[in-house]
Amino acid sequence: MTVGREQVLAFRRRTGALDERRPAGPASLRRAAWAGLTDSVPRAALLQLHARVDATSSAALDDPGLVQVWGPRFSTYVVPVEDRAVFTVARTPADDDRRRFAADVAVRLEAFLDGREESANAAGRALGVHPNQFRYAATTGRVLIRWDGASRPLLRTTAAPDVDPAQARRELARRYLHVLGPGTADGFGDWAGLRARSAVPAFASLRDELVPVRTPVGDAWVLADDEATLRAPAGPTAAARLLPSGDAFFLLQGRDRELLVPDPGRRAELWTSRVWPGAVLVDGDVVGWWRRAEEKVTVRTWVALTAASRAAVEREATSMPLPGLRAPVVVRWDA
Repeated sequence: MTVGREQVLAFRRRTGALDERRPAGPASLRRAAWAGLTDSVPRAALLQLHARVDATSSAALDDPGLVQVWGPRFSTYVVPVEDRAVFTVARTPADDDRRRFAADVAVRLEAFLDGREESANAAGRALGVHPNQFRYAATTGRVLIRWDGASRPLLRTTAAPDVDPAQARRELARRYLHVLGPGTADGFGDWAGLRARSAVPAFASLRDELVPVRTPVGDAWVLADDEATLRAPAGPTAAARLLPSGDAFFLLQGRDRELLVPDPGRRAELWTSRVWPGAVLVDGDVVGWWRRAEEKVTVRTWVALTAASRAAVEREATSMPLPGLRAPVVVRWDA
């Protein structure tokens, strides 16, 4: 099967619930977080939900169906409670020494916390380890966090998920292909933060579930269950969406970035060497970037927008369910 750029982007919007928001409810929250919600930039996970689920409130991340962990690439993620192992145990180190180190830190942390919640700094001082080392313990699936983007996160522990790491990696690869397909083993490894010795076998184990696809940026694979969705013609798109830094739709590397944003100069503006801005999605395509400082939202577009499209972007900005703002959101257009 050969597909063009528009087909690939339509597929990713459709599977990512970006063409039409899902109705509010637990099932929609889980599907919106199917590939995890990155939360290393404050409020990013909340704004990803806002882009995908109707009536997202400022307290959406307090939903009991969601939990915060260190996930792919040791970044902060919000994931469904029942999918915790997919984003943690899937990243169990292949190296024996690293695996034993992670397990040992998790055991020591659990004993220190004794059922309570404590800051990573305090736990690190008590155990004689750097707080960042708790990120490795997260691959056991036993470490949960609570982080607001400011100080060190708060830590707590839970029971280890009863799942085989290889099984969890296969499911993580399915999530990658469903939300960011067509994809490759290398693309999966980059996205999941897995070394080739873990990513390649996991991807290969899905061979009977995959269909080969030729895309404008090379040969790839898609889940057989998603083939009909990929072949389907694009439907109506949302007038606008403001996707936050790290949103799954543009959490890409290498040639996958070329597919989403063909112009290299524009790619450099979106995928910067430091904290990425958000992406402005208008009529289904990325047309610029945005940043926020408190209630001030700055938008820069690479193309001239119609008055209707500008109004749609402003509606998205002013409807963001951001807690603690001292004034209403205002949009500044950066020509």
